[in-house]
Amino acid sequence: MEYENMTVAQLKELLREANLPVSGNKSALIERLSENDTPVESPVEASAEDEVEDFEDTFDEEDDFFDEDDWDDIHTARQKPVLDEETKAQLATRAAQMKKQPKFRRQEWYRYYRLSRTGWRKPKGMQSKQRLNMKYRTPMARVGYGKISAVRGLHPSGFEDVLVNQPSDLDGLDPERQAIRVGASVGNRKRARIHDRADDLGLRVLNRRKITRKGDIQ
Repeated sequence: MEYENMTVAQLKELLREANLPVSGNKSALIERLSENDTPVESPVEASAEDEVEDFEDTFDEEDDFFDEDDWDDIHTARQKPVLDEETKAQLATRAAQMKKQPKFRRQEWYRYYRLSRTGWRKPKGMQSKQRLNMKYRTPMARVGYGKISAVRGLHPSGFEDVLVNQPSDLDGLDPERQAIRVGASVGNRKRARIHDRADDLGLRVLNRRKITRKGDIQ
């Protein structure tokens, strides 16, 4: 089986089906799967391969069904964290609470454009309509809107969000419960190296962007 062309998430799924550990980088996962392989070809698989070969022979090599650019649009499964049932239930509860939570707006956000772009601030004026909870005013943030503390700070996917600014920041991270977020000030050259390093370690990049690799960015 061609393991080199598979993603880390797909390799881990195969390891879980074979009851094998899923720790390590991509090369370790491939080595573990290769050692566990027992290449026994069944008649059904042989007949299926013959059908594929017959299908390929019916078309010329010049017939292109997909452009090379189309392969970038094909969906690939994202990595999922390894969570227990209790944490999954808490994340689902938090997501349901977030849907019911109102949007906290700063006082007089509708009057001044600069206030609508900033985060919420507690009103402190003695006659503030929002502080006095008068009608038709947006609600204030209170303790009652707090979420489950056990999953506070986790990404909606369940990963622990870790901010990185250079490839060395990825050392020691756990790909089963931690995911990285590249800093906004990181350039494309260093960002490409971080992406490659994360793929080797099996880490998910939460804010991955498409980088046109040309010149010295390879």
